[in-house]
Amino acid sequence: MLQFLSDLQQFRFLQYALLTGLMASVACGIIGSYVTVRRITYIAGAIAHCTLGGMGIAGYLHKEQGLTFLTPLTGAVCAALLAALVISYMLHRSTMRLDTILSAVWAIGMAVGIIFISKTGGYNKDLMSYLFGDILMVSDQDLLLITVLDLIVTALVLLFYNRLVAISFDEEFARISGIRVDLYNTLFLCLVALTVVLLVQVVGIILVVALLSLPAATAGQLTTRLPAMMLLAVLLCALSTTGGLFLSYAPNLPAGATIVMLAGVLYLASIFLAKIRGRRDTP
Repeated sequence: MLQFLSDLQQFRFLQYALLTGLMASVACGIIGSYVTVRRITYIAGAIAHCTLGGMGIAGYLHKEQGLTFLTPLTGAVCAALLAALVISYMLHRSTMRLDTILSAVWAIGMAVGIIFISKTGGYNKDLMSYLFGDILMVSDQDLLLITVLDLIVTALVLLFYNRLVAISFDEEFARISGIRVDLYNTLFLCLVALTVVLLVQVVGIILVVALLSLPAATAGQLTTRLPAMMLLAVLLCALSTTGGLFLSYAPNLPAGATIVMLAGVLYLASIFLAKIRGRRDTP
């Protein structure tokens, strides 16, 4: 513990990692609550895996074509938003089954990423680390982009809160009330996409869905009110990212996996507490 606190004061990469975890927790808690309520974690999973395609293309253009302003994270943003728009369009304009659409987006995104990574010269450890996450590798440019994305997600949720709540609980009633359901569903999927990009930096593509859903699911065990659920999910996600970073540091464990393990432990503990509370309330 003392080593972590001492190094935190000295090393910028640790400070960046802690800031990244805390900022990602805000979007994760808010959007994760919506995702959990709407039961669409599988859509978030498809978007997350599609980001590898954007990362692969950005990495190829950066190294092979000299476009130095492109980073894997900027590529992930573009790929995630494109995937969200494609999924939204297909849902509203196509008769195809949802699982077929998501499987196609998932597979094509991963395949494109693997192809471009294979064509990029040099050692691609940085790109491949995004599969499992490496919060300790956050750069100045990445931290700036993460801050901007976090502010965008939070601002849009606050601005369109009532409409997002309406389409989350009763789309038909929202449509009858004059709300443009298709438009706000598209906006919501774009917010999910931006949140996924934030979490990819923290826990990697493979574990994004776990961190997006576990804190919100834990909060859902403790409260039934959406605003309280969001706030609690933000706090639980912050606890998971900070605690996971701390626990993984000294034994040199993968930070992303440790963060998700801690989130999982908190979820199991919430189920246990909910059962105890249920027994006490039973006459």
